[in-house]
Order: sequence, then C-alpha cells, then structure tokens
Amino acid sequence: MLAAFALGAASVLGFAPFGWFAVPLFTLAGLFWLWHRQPGISAWLAFAFGLGYFGAGVSWIYISLHTYGEMPWLLAATATFLFAAFLALFPAAVGYVYQRSGRVAILAIPAAWMLSEWVRGWIFTGFPWLAVGYSQAPVSPLAGYAPIVGVFGVSLILAWSSAILAWQLRRYGWLVAIIWIAGAGLKQVSWTQPLGAPFSVSLIQGNISQSIKWQPEQVLITLREYLNMVANSHARLTVLPETAIPLFYDQVPKSYFDDLATYARINGGDVLFGIPERHADGSYYNSVMNVGTAVTQFYRKSHLVPFGEYIPLKSVFAPITEVLHIPLSDFSRGALTQTPFSIAGQHVAANVCYEDVFGDEIIRPLPAASILVNVTNDAWFGDSIAPWQHLQISQMRALESGRQMLRATNTGATAIIGINGVVQQVLPLFTRGTLKTTAQGYQGATPFSHWGNNLTLLIAGGMLLSAAWLSRKRALLHKQSKAKLDNPYNSLKYTQKQQ
Repeated sequence: MLAAFALGAASVLGFAPFGWFAVPLFTLAGLFWLWHRQPGISAWLAFAFGLGYFGAGVSWIYISLHTYGEMPWLLAATATFLFAAFLALFPAAVGYVYQRSGRVAILAIPAAWMLSEWVRGWIFTGFPWLAVGYSQAPVSPLAGYAPIVGVFGVSLILAWSSAILAWQLRRYGWLVAIIWIAGAGLKQVSWTQPLGAPFSVSLIQGNISQSIKWQPEQVLITLREYLNMVANSHARLTVLPETAIPLFYDQVPKSYFDDLATYARINGGDVLFGIPERHADGSYYNSVMNVGTAVTQFYRKSHLVPFGEYIPLKSVFAPITEVLHIPLSDFSRGALTQTPFSIAGQHVAANVCYEDVFGDEIIRPLPAASILVNVTNDAWFGDSIAPWQHLQISQMRALESGRQMLRATNTGATAIIGINGVVQQVLPLFTRGTLKTTAQGYQGATPFSHWGNNLTLLIAGGMLLSAAWLSRKRALLHKQSKAKLDNPYNSLKYTQKQQ
C-alpha cells in the first residue's frame, strides 16, 4: 500500500511546474506491476495510489479553504483529505476492473483508466484536474495526438503504454516505440492556418490581493490602477483578469467605461475585462465585456465552480456557506453557446477561470473563433503548484483547438500560448505588470474540434468490447476443454491407447 501511495504522489512530478512528463508513464507502470503481483487487492492498491496522487496534486485546495475561505485549519485539512479520498475512488474502480479482467487487462485497463477520468470530468459538474494526459503537454511526443483525440485520448495512450511496460514489454514494446515516434511526427502537422496579420496584445496582471480585493476602501484604488495600466498598454487588444472590476456593472460610473474605451480607441482596438453583472430578476453573472471600437458584448460564465460560485443542493449544503467567506458565491449560469467577441479584427472566444478545464466546452465556438482568451483569478490558490497546473491545462486547450490562448490573470500565471501548446511569454507570479506581445488569429479546425471526446470514447468502448469478447471466448474454450477432460469416455480411450 505504501509503495502504491508513493507512486501516486510521485506522479505529480510529471505535471507543471516540474514537467517531468515521463514520470507518470513509469509510475502507472509501477502500479500495474503491483496489481500483477497482488491481484486480490488491486482496488485497494489503486485507492492508495489515488490518495497519494490527489493528496499531493490538489493539496492547494487547503489554501483556498483555510487562507482565503477562512475555514478553520482542522476543518479545511479534513475537507481536503476527504476530497482527495473521493477522487481516489476513480482509480480504485479501475483496480477493481483489473481484478475482473484477467488476461484481457492489456485492453480493458487503459480504456477503464481513460473512462474513469472522463467520468470524473462531468460527474457532480466535473473535476478533470490532473487527468494524466495533461502531463504530456506540450513537450512529450504524445502531445502530437492532442489535436486529434484530446487530453483523454492522450491519457488512453499513456495508460496503454504503461500497461505494455508492466505486462507485455517483450512482446509489444516495439509497438509502444512506434506510437511514441508517430506522436513526435504528428507534432509537426499544422492543423490550422494563420488568419490575417499579427496584432498587438497587452495582458494585464493587476496582482490585487484576494484579502483586500472586495473591501470598499480598495475599490477606487483598484479602478484607478487598472485604468492607468490600460492607458499604458498601447495595444490593439488589452485584456484584464476575471472580476478585474470589483463592482457590479450597474454600479460602475459610465465615465469609467468611457475612459477605458477612449484609451482602446486611441490604439484602434478594444479592452476586454471581467466584471460581475446583475439583472433585475435578482440573478447575477460572472461576466466578461468589451469596450472600445467594437460594439459592446458580454460573455457570461456557464460552467460554475461548486461552493466557489454556486451552492449545490442548498438545503443540504447551506451550513457550508456560513463557514466559507467567499464573495459572490451564488452566480447564475450563462448560456452554453455564446457568440465570440468581434473585437480587434478577431473573433475572440472568452472563457472564465475554471472553464478552460473542460476541453469539450472550449471547442463550442470553433471554428468561428480565431483566438481563445482565458481570464482568471488564481489568487485563491496562493503560492502553490496550482497556477502552473492551470497554465498547463490552458496549454492543452491550445493544442486541442489549434488556437492561441491568451491568459490574463490577477496574480499569475499571465501568459500567451502558441498553437503548439508552448508558452511564448509569461509574467512572474505575484507581480504587477503587463505582458506586451503580438498574437495571431487562426482559422480551420483540428480533428478534436470536430469530434470532441467522441472519437476517444469510441476507441475506449471498442477496447472494452474486445476485452469482453476475448474473455468470453477464453472462458468458453476453457469450459469445453474441462468438459473433455471430465468425460469418462475420453479417459477410457486414453487408457486403451496407453495399453
């Protein structure tokens, strides 16, 4: 159990900020080897692996709950442990499949692993964070498959490679080598093409402390600081973080929007920024809006964070809201499909914070959108590995979509990501600054933007059906062989032949 726990914890080294992408390949192989040695407890071994994996990988949740949510430390630690234990149930389910799959595990287990991550990505609104495929962006040869099968497809290939290493290296090791080499070749394919000329971009990182952001005496200071940074951005597209304006839209003086628009027009472009928005019916939204040369549009966040942005099952979980001190924790959902912003000569698809974790949602505005923008406030994660993990998730979205991703964050990591998933420029965490660069719009579509996760689900389903068919066939052959051996007539013929 301890070895499985250690392998799970070590797997986190494969993700940002460490980036040792080969580590999960070998730690998963190590887990599968432990299953082979002790098949009777494979589910428990997988649970221990998951506890180490998520315990180390999402430990930053404690910071969100205790430091910024003001939850008592013991309660925050308990909640973090229980959350990791819940997530560990998914690899445990794969371990149980191994106990039942026998000799066809080489097909069943990679498919089951991928499906467990996919289910984790939507059940209870989803938490696909640390899907093992993310560890391969952007350096690994397997990143070449991301524009075709997405992050879960990369997870499938990685898990299958680990299974080969653990159980069938001598027989199928050559096939693993071919698949990884082919992935490196696919990284050279250009799935999308440039659209128009490059344009100037400024991504603003305000570094407004979460502890003071919503205090009334800080609001005017924040507004002035962002206005000054916009005035000095000198870019056709300037992007501010999530809820950069700490007031509802109807509370902001019109003159402030006019000033932002004036600076945007001087540069022949637009300013895009996060702002909470409330309606007359009492609903309010985590929104993004633009001002400048283009007509003002709004994007309203549709995939909300449980407890952070809305309270699920209020009658049950209402006491939690009394413990947590999170402002604006009951947003309404925006529409699932929303028109991209027509700004700065581009069609900009905005997403807010946690939304870029869901690849099948990011591709909704494609191929119409020519560039992606993520506005976020990762200050809730503190000085942890989470901002870098989130950045790596955005890198996978760029790979899947064949679009550049612009990230404007409150405290980091503010960055521009190329269509190959590589971070072209990034600001240091917890510093105030403006990332001034040029961006490029793209047209066309990757296979993943057409199919989403459907192709990977089809492949995984085929693997499971093949495993079930082979298992049934072997069981039938075994039954027939046993029947022949148990037939007294066969024994008699054998005795006569011996005589």
